[in-house]
Amino acid sequence: MNVIESNQLTKMYGKARGISNVSFSVKEGEIFGFIGPNGAGKSTTIRTLLALIYPTSGSATIFGKDCIKYAPEIKKEIGYLPSEVFYYENMKVIDLLKYSASFYKKDCTKRIHELAETLNLDVSKKINDLSLGNKKKVGIVQGLLHEPKLIILDEPTSGLDPLMQQKFFELLREENKKGATILFSSHILSEVQKLCDRVAIIKEGEIVKVETMSALTENSYKKFRLEAVNHVTSEVFQLDGVTDIMVKEKTVSFIYKGNMNAIIRKIAEIPLQNLWVEEPTLEEIFMHYYEKEE
Repeated sequence: MNVIESNQLTKMYGKARGISNVSFSVKEGEIFGFIGPNGAGKSTTIRTLLALIYPTSGSATIFGKDCIKYAPEIKKEIGYLPSEVFYYENMKVIDLLKYSASFYKKDCTKRIHELAETLNLDVSKKINDLSLGNKKKVGIVQGLLHEPKLIILDEPTSGLDPLMQQKFFELLREENKKGATILFSSHILSEVQKLCDRVAIIKEGEIVKVETMSALTENSYKKFRLEAVNHVTSEVFQLDGVTDIMVKEKTVSFIYKGNMNAIIRKIAEIPLQNLWVEEPTLEEIFMHYYEKEE
């Protein structure tokens, strides 16, 4: 069963592009990544699915029900964390969470305190006394307190420190094991790689690829930057899979896709002072991985 089905979903803001013909599905029990550069259309898609804004054309269903027509009913089973959270500044965290829980016909008190403890969140504080990271924790607790069947997260890790991000990922895995389906939107490829089974990649308002995480990893690129002892030339790196070579005196950078051993052997021939291997940006991946799509 598909928990989410989007069919040619389109949203225009006057003549400006929002999203165009967005089609994808999310299976029950899946952790599904939704990834693309900032401004690609991730939030617009999510807000349309949640009926926070209405589509210009196309349709979508959640739990098999039209997401616009049955929005109030559907939302009872959804936990949503927007990319930015805004609250009544003078409210205490616990009062805000109790108010949120009042919309669901169940006692969420125990669940609130369990989540707050997991995330090291002090619920006795006022909202305006919280850091950005702690406000994001409030949003996480608010989205999960009613044990939703579908969890939709829009750039959820912004503001969280690395240790808290790891706790958050563990929490999501636990919710998934209990049966929750998760739609995880991010512009950070490595986050999606840690969590997701499949991923849809959106660029300039359109889906350019829906891929399993394993297939995406097999075709992933790495960004190399090295500092040599002596001056080097780009000819040294004329190797299949090497693109975007930039040479500046003793510093060389390039993007590589291929057998890692082959490029390491090539680099080993050069006396080095330093070497960096990084995840390329999504924009850099799009330039190469999706050339055939353009």
